[in-house]
Amino acid sequence: MDVLLVDGYNMIGAWEELKALRDDDLEQARNILIDKMAEYQAYRKRRVIIVFDAYEVRGAEHKQEKYRVEVIFTKENETADECIERLIKEFKNVRTKVYVATSDYAEQRTIFAQGAYRISARELWIEISNIQKEIKNDIKLHKEGKRTQKIPISEDVLKVFEEWRRGNK
Repeated sequence: MDVLLVDGYNMIGAWEELKALRDDDLEQARNILIDKMAEYQAYRKRRVIIVFDAYEVRGAEHKQEKYRVEVIFTKENETADECIERLIKEFKNVRTKVYVATSDYAEQRTIFAQGAYRISARELWIEISNIQKEIKNDIKLHKEGKRTQKIPISEDVLKVFEEWRRGNK
C-alpha cells in the first residue's frame, strides 16, 4: 500500500481555507485538514499520515488515529521535516511508494534524495477538490439510479441486455 506523509502545518499555511482559520482556531484548522485527508484516504486507498510539529512543546512523540488517518505530533526538539524523513526510511521499499505533501523547497530536495515522491500543497488541494467533485457525482448518479458504464452503450441496447439478463427474451 502506498503511503502519503503530510506536513500538516505546511498544508494549513498553504490552503486559503485553513490559513484563514489558523490564527483564530488552530485546532479547527487541524480538524478540517484531518477530515479532508480522511476523504482522500478513503477514496485513494493510500495510508495517510499527517505530521504536526511539536518542536517547542515538551514531551514524547504523540500519535493518534482519526477516521483511519494517522496523526503524529513530533517529539520534543524534532521538526515535522525530521519526522517525515525518518518515516520515509521506515516505509520505503520495493512495493511501497512514499509520497510527501509539502511545499517546503528544501524538504522537497531531501525527499527526492531519499527516493520518495513529492506532492505540493497546491497539487494536493487540487486532487482533494477533484475527489470531492467525483464523490458528489457518484452520489448524484447513485440517487438517480444510473450506473456508470465503462463502455458507452445507448439506453435501448441497455434495455435489451437487461431483458436478456432477466431471461425475458
